Amino acid sequence: MTAVDVSGTIALVAVGLLTLNLLLGLLLSVGYNPKRQWPRRAFKLFTLHNWTAYVAFGAAVLHAGALLFSKDPPFRVYDVLVPIESPVQPFSNNLGAIGFYLVTIVVASSLKRVRTALGRHLWKPIHYTTYAAATVFFVHGVIADPQLKNRPVDVIDAEKIYVEACAALVVGATIWRVAHRRAIRRLARVSAAASHLPTPR
Repeated sequence: MTAVDVSGTIALVAVGLLTLNLLLGLLLSVGYNPKRQWPRRAFKLFTLHNWTAYVAFGAAVLHAGALLFSKDPPFRVYDVLVPIESPVQPFSNNLGAIGFYLVTIVVASSLKRVRTALGRHLWKPIHYTTYAAATVFFVHGVIADPQLKNRPVDVIDAEKIYVEACAALVVGATIWRVAHRRAIRRLARVSAAASHLPTPR
């Protein structure tokens, strides 16, 4: 197994972890309680959400770092951190680098001390950067050649289908979250209107 193979495998793990992290975040945003609902066990969903972010960040670091051990094609540290002159597929690699820096911002701003210093009003919009990072990572995962040979994109390749399925899960869950929020707001408006109705005699 070459360094490129190792990097590609770690990338798939990172995509899966990022997907799981986003799904957990969406559950937290609707007040999901695993003790009252499935799986009816008490565990800290917020802690799991945080740790999936940390591990996903670590996997992204390893994914990029593994390329430094590649001999064909060779990668310099500069090529990994700023892939403008990447030896292969610079556009895709630049997307990967942008996604990594966005995840870095999200993870750094979510550290307890940083989050407290920022305050919720500032932290929350920064945290939404997760969606931008996920979008960039998904596109990067679909268009990148895992063997770094500049082959045409094969969207029905098993690895690509995996990335596409993760993207579809996030899109579907986000649509559900938006619909859920609108339903709650609609119910609140109806309740407020009902409370102002005259009491029947």
